[in-house]
Formats: sequence, structure tokens, C-alpha cells
Amino acid sequence: MLDVIIWIIIAALFILSFVGVIFPIVPSVLVLWGGFLLYQFVLDGNELNTLFWMVMILFTVLLFAADIIANSYFVKRYGGSKWGERGAAVAVIVGSFITPPFGIIYVPFIVVFIIETIQRRTLKEAFRASLGSLFGFLGGSFAKIVIQLIMIIWFFMLVWF
Repeated sequence: MLDVIIWIIIAALFILSFVGVIFPIVPSVLVLWGGFLLYQFVLDGNELNTLFWMVMILFTVLLFAADIIANSYFVKRYGGSKWGERGAAVAVIVGSFITPPFGIIYVPFIVVFIIETIQRRTLKEAFRASLGSLFGFLGGSFAKIVIQLIMIIWFFMLVWF
């Protein structure tokens, strides 16, 4: 009976990790790791091998970097300056705390627009770079969903097969 309860908690943690993609106040990575660690230390400490843990650490780094990398890439692709890229990276982090979940969308947009305008870009150029920050958010979110799915699928393949 305890095993069933633990599995329900693990499943809930995995689902909650996807909520964190939209609501950054939920720490997706920590919640996901909570499920892994719960299994490791409560159900079976022998199933998850060293390779699993090493790859999960790598994927965790990618999860942390996904928003920042995607935002910088798209700002640059849409004509933003180096300062716009840097501002977008910082604004993603700051925006996630200002008004979750929407701060992660509009704060980088506004910050990039202001930075590009200060650098004497036209309003059209500044808006285009800001639009890049929006696409960056969407791209980062998509990447995080895919990475989390890979992590969860790998976990279940090791545990069940």
C-alpha cells in the first residue's frame, strides 16, 4: 500500500514539474528531482544507475539554461543588439519573480524594447527585437517540455523495463 502512495506522489511531482514551465514560481527541476529521489531512497535504490544520474545532471543544466539560451538566440535573430540579448537573459530571471507566470513573457519584451530604443534603434527595430524575446520564451518553454519528457521517459524505462 505504501508503494502505491509513493508512486502517486511521484506521478504528481512529475505532473507538477510541467506546471512549472508555465508558472515559474513552481521549481520544475526540483520537483522533477523530488520524484527521482523519492524513488531512489524510498522504493528502490538499485534501479537508477550512475549513467542515469549523470545524464539527469546534464539535462538539469540544460533545463536551467533553456530560457536564457532561447531568449538570447531569438533576440539576436530578430535584430537585437548584444545588450538586448543580455537584457533579455536577465529579464527572464527577474520576470519570473515579478508576476508569475506572465512576467517571464512581458518583462523581457519591455526590457529589450527599452534597451534597443536607448541604443537609437527605430521603434520598428526595437519592436522586432522584443518580439524575438517572446519567441525566445516560447522556444525555451518548448525545449523545457521536451527535456522534461525525455527525463521522465528515461526514468520509467529504467524502472519498468
